[in-house]
Amino acid sequence: MSFERQEKIKELLDEKGVVFFKELEALFPQVTSMTLRRDIERLTGEGIAVKIRGGAKAVQHTDLREPIYSLRATKNIEIKLKIAKKALPYIETGRSVYLDAGSTLMCFASILPDISLNVLTSGPNIALEVLKNHNPTVNLIGGLINQDNLCVSGKQSLNFIKDVNIDIAFMSSSGFSAKDGFTCGNYSEAELKKTIIKKANRVIMLMDSNKVDKSLIFTFASIKDIDIIITDSALPQSIQSIILKTSTELIIV
Repeated sequence: MSFERQEKIKELLDEKGVVFFKELEALFPQVTSMTLRRDIERLTGEGIAVKIRGGAKAVQHTDLREPIYSLRATKNIEIKLKIAKKALPYIETGRSVYLDAGSTLMCFASILPDISLNVLTSGPNIALEVLKNHNPTVNLIGGLINQDNLCVSGKQSLNFIKDVNIDIAFMSSSGFSAKDGFTCGNYSEAELKKTIIKKANRVIMLMDSNKVDKSLIFTFASIKDIDIIITDSALPQSIQSIILKTSTELIIV
């Protein structure tokens, strides 16, 4: 019954974009308010909804989703390439590297040297870009593809990376703030990013300044989880003061 109830709430969210506890209590009179709140919390955890005062709103009806990849991929190309070039010295022959999904990492993939590398990525487009070279070995994580940012994630992806080793993870973020850290708009992707960061010996964040002081719904890392941040402009003082208290290196191109 709980599954059927939650499916009905999902249908309401898809149809109306928002639901309120009062209407859910009227729709399910046999269920306690606490149970309905747990239903909403579960949908929030799945990245389907966000809590609002008195109810919940569908993520697809908010501005919390990431801009569609095709739109982001054409913006700030010069800046993204500068950031990518600054990250190139950290690529060494024979290393095992992870390339996160995202338009900045796509720029990075396009300028990778044709050397022996073991590349793991969650981006199908990034895998194809790296394969334009002859020497790298490319492993594409399995799972569900998010059409908004061409990232593969989900339970399959977590199972896939369980037994892999990562020297360096080159990561991307959709938002970054002093309060919320590094954020993205999808729960499954956040879980994948968390796992990758824990497994990697070194983590390098490639991020243009448009992401700064912007928070999406799911936090996947704090500043202390990142070894190097490469960005294109000075960060706000509130963020710089946090960085100074950690061993994180900040590189501005």
